[in-house]
Amino acid sequence: MAQFRLNGSKVLAVDLAGETIRALNGSMVAYEGQMAFKRQGMTGGEGLRGALKRRIAGEGMTLMEITGQGTVYLASEATEVTLVQLTGDTLYVESESLLALDGALQTGVQFVGLRGMGTGQGLATTKVDGHGTVAVLSEGPAIALEVTPQTPLCVDPHAYVCHHGQLQQDVVTDVNWRTVIGQGSGESVQFRYQGHGLVYVQPAERGGVLEI
Repeated sequence: MAQFRLNGSKVLAVDLAGETIRALNGSMVAYEGQMAFKRQGMTGGEGLRGALKRRIAGEGMTLMEITGQGTVYLASEATEVTLVQLTGDTLYVESESLLALDGALQTGVQFVGLRGMGTGQGLATTKVDGHGTVAVLSEGPAIALEVTPQTPLCVDPHAYVCHHGQLQQDVVTDVNWRTVIGQGSGESVQFRYQGHGLVYVQPAERGGVLEI
């Protein structure tokens, strides 16, 4: 299996011995040894149905396949990289936060309704299933927050990166700070997680407060 490791906090190094990984198109910054790069077709490895789902939902994800002997270095716009290990469970991640994953992992589309409004990615998010490593991107070091039945978690959609485990995700609304000080009249949307699992957030927001 390909070996994922961090080279600093903003560069992912992947050691390959004939294996294949998938990575964000254009994210290769250097490599050692012999590598072959292949941009995936319109289906992105998910089949035509998956590609159509993404197009309908406005969820974009362009990946390339990398196969070889040696080490490939990946990065994207000097953002921070975090490694997430999957052991047969499912990771849900914003497509813009996905840097690379083991070639054996399966990707798909999960329709999430209003939840997709959080970052302007449409009505779907990317799901990754199987055993292996996923590298995700964040603006600033990602923070892993544990959720238990006794400690549900609410997250600003603009700070959300990914989550996995036995979690239920719901949309809740709350009066935002701008309403309190008289600068707004709407309610802000938050993600609420209940169950067992981890939610990763970034210490920066992609946009302003989302109101309904």
